[in-house]
Amino acid sequence: MKIDKSKKTSEKLYEKPGEYCIRDISLAEEGRNLIDWAEAHMPVLMLLREEYSKTKPFAGYTIAGSLHVTKETAVLIETFKAAGANVSWSGCNPLSTNDAVAAALVKNGISVYAWHANFDDYYWCIDQTINHNPNLVLDDGADLINTLHLNYPEYAEKNVLGGTEETTTGVHRLRKRGESGQLIFPVFAVNDVETKWDFDNVYGTGQSTIDGILRATSVLLAAKKFVVAGYGHCGRGVAMRAKGMGADTIITEVKSTAALKGALESHNVLTMDKAAEVGDIFVTATGVKDVIRKWHFEKMKDGAIVCNTGHFDVEINIPELEDIAVSKKLVRPNCEEYTLQNGHRIYLLAQGRLVNLASAEGHPSEVMDMSFANQFMSQLRLVNAHKANQALPKNVVDLPEEQDEFIGRKKLESMGIEIDTLTDEQIIYMNDFNAGT
Repeated sequence: MKIDKSKKTSEKLYEKPGEYCIRDISLAEEGRNLIDWAEAHMPVLMLLREEYSKTKPFAGYTIAGSLHVTKETAVLIETFKAAGANVSWSGCNPLSTNDAVAAALVKNGISVYAWHANFDDYYWCIDQTINHNPNLVLDDGADLINTLHLNYPEYAEKNVLGGTEETTTGVHRLRKRGESGQLIFPVFAVNDVETKWDFDNVYGTGQSTIDGILRATSVLLAAKKFVVAGYGHCGRGVAMRAKGMGADTIITEVKSTAALKGALESHNVLTMDKAAEVGDIFVTATGVKDVIRKWHFEKMKDGAIVCNTGHFDVEINIPELEDIAVSKKLVRPNCEEYTLQNGHRIYLLAQGRLVNLASAEGHPSEVMDMSFANQFMSQLRLVNAHKANQALPKNVVDLPEEQDEFIGRKKLESMGIEIDTLTDEQIIYMNDFNAGT
């Protein structure tokens, strides 16, 4: 497939048409040091690299990926390469690419199309990865998979064996596409395995979101009224970490059972209308649009900090904030001050995009070790199914519990932790439906 490359608008980039396009190749050494650090903290993925670099099961396969270009992602990419794959890659958010990591990957022969703040060229970069003729895709947010379906359906139908999806938002979008009968190839829901969502989403998002807020503001969290919109796995992690740093946490929700969990886990529960009047810091983690609107901004205290940790920049209605502001200025990196007509200042972090990646470095390597081990093993499942002529349903496909168990045990081993094992008698008892008092 050949794609028109003339649409790129950015200039002063280091590029070789058809092979890569990044910000600055001179950052490669810095990026390699970051990747080396991540490798030292991702033992499960490195174990998979050691094993599959010998057999190279991905030889002859090309993977196109759209996922944040971080040091952890680089470890996954280079593991695919070690296992024989050809790889092309773009970011899945305009502000989440680490330019040094991108440079190091290009130096290692990876076709990367990503640079920090590539707003106007975001989809151009995705197109370039598709130009490498992938038969496997790896996505975070479903932009790559949706681009294939919308712009290259014939290619996808004929050539793409399947894909994997990393995040809640993407899985939701793809399930809806599958339910409507419009998913062209199978997609494994990597987000939905326990060793991803119950660790990455909770502990990863919790810590990295707080990290992003502190880097952008350096404020004290203790005694602040900290509002978390959404008490799913991500919101739960953010609220837990904020409370651990002494904040007075408030949850807003639309789902009754999620609100109940928040209340029983010692968080205050309010509507956003009421929370807007008292909150000092606001974090959206819902996956839906327009969580914070014009009338919420107008109720906020002077100095309120607003940010988002959901995948897309739609949870905070920034156009409405722009409309009611009389002035706007950048006061710190990733921190913009909006002054309203009433004189109150609202501080928007990371332009309403993923604060944990735009203002910080994303999830810690240790937790991404499990998430990306799941990605590797799920892509391997697609390859093995193809080699065995096994047809998978053209839908979002759940992964087996055995994969969770394998990754969980390997992670525990790397931490020096031992657990018990069921005896044969216990297994028989658990499966005996006649057992009783």
